[in-house]
Amino acid sequence: MPFCLPRRWPLRQLIAVTSVVLLVACAEKPTAADAQPLQTAPAMTAPAIVPPVVPSGENLVIAPTQTFAEWQAGFRKEALAAGIRADLFDRAFIGVSPDMSVIKADRSQPEFTRPVWEYLDGALSPLRIRKGQALIQQQADILQSIEQRYGVDREALVAVWGMESNFGQFQGNKSVINSLATLAYEGRRPGFAHAQLIAALQILQQGDISPEKMLGSWAGAMGQTQFIPTTYNTHAVDFDGDGRRDIWGSATDALASTAHYLQSSGWQRGQPWGFEVDLGEGFDYTLADGTIRKPVAEWIRLGVSEYGGLPIAPDDKQLSASLLLPAGHRGPAFLIFDNFRAILKYNNSSSYALAVGLLSQRFTGAGLVHGQWPKEDLPLSRSERIELQTLLGQHNYDAGNPDGIIGANTRKAIRSAQQSFGWPADGYPTHKLLDALRNR
Repeated sequence: MPFCLPRRWPLRQLIAVTSVVLLVACAEKPTAADAQPLQTAPAMTAPAIVPPVVPSGENLVIAPTQTFAEWQAGFRKEALAAGIRADLFDRAFIGVSPDMSVIKADRSQPEFTRPVWEYLDGALSPLRIRKGQALIQQQADILQSIEQRYGVDREALVAVWGMESNFGQFQGNKSVINSLATLAYEGRRPGFAHAQLIAALQILQQGDISPEKMLGSWAGAMGQTQFIPTTYNTHAVDFDGDGRRDIWGSATDALASTAHYLQSSGWQRGQPWGFEVDLGEGFDYTLADGTIRKPVAEWIRLGVSEYGGLPIAPDDKQLSASLLLPAGHRGPAFLIFDNFRAILKYNNSSSYALAVGLLSQRFTGAGLVHGQWPKEDLPLSRSERIELQTLLGQHNYDAGNPDGIIGANTRKAIRSAQQSFGWPADGYPTHKLLDALRNR
């Protein structure tokens, strides 16, 4: 079933299931933070959850030139100048000091990443699906009201809710003020953290929550759907009418706030997020680029068909779509639409957006991926990605700075190298390509 209003779209008969048995335990904690940022999408607005990935040149850790007390005194002057009351600031900063666990989390760069199929196994666990289905029934009236107000369907909202906090169970237990103060003082993105900290103080001053109850992740994401403070200030709503925008204790406010954000991010009511497709023989894989958009009718002309030969709905054929190959040309392929792009603005990871889309469909019995994942082809580690970028540059394929981030320049360089070997040029980094460049 498409991502939006299920009453309009027929159930898509995706009949094959993945071969791995999903572990119930995977649903016992949120999945969103495990998603890898998508590097091929165009520049997005500030996401609701995850701070933007910074290039390696901005990733340097610079030792503070002042004590935390000196930094706090200076920041206090800035906060008061921005309209924060002195008594509120002083209350919020009681007991605040640099948190080494936050610094460690901010500086960590995991060597290995989870394959997309393993990520989806956790995101689409049977327990998460059952809990989501039950909550859709229990919250039916509220979800209908949110649908009517913002035009975002209930399955999508509950899917985000499940991905971000396991339906409110795991919201983070760190003081948002303390975490953001730590990051503004000694983090890799002090400017970003500074802006979030001012926004967090504004939230406290508005009276929506007290400093003691303003808890979240180490990065300052808050509530049942993990908003950062600036996004809270622009998109959080009081939908239950109690006078507070409470994304921590009120599922109603959290879901409505998420709907508001998705609506403002370009959500299109009555449209699918995307669907799985077949690619014809001799398909030009260079077209699998998030910046390339074509009407579905044009994709059909180029040899794309819905998986299993099922007919594509007439209205879908006029929509602008991009082709997504989350595991390269050997894995499943998807045409993705505006609603997928709206999810990317919430969390700029193709794995995350795919998981939200499929989870929303699993609630109604659809959303099964038919194509087979290339499970023997594990992702490159961070050091291998850096080596690949270095080798691409040495062979005159300009991949930019070797930073381990597979961005647009690296994918373009990969495509050029793949073409030189006579391979499908999907821009996907593999061990096969790495070995070929080592031996060239």
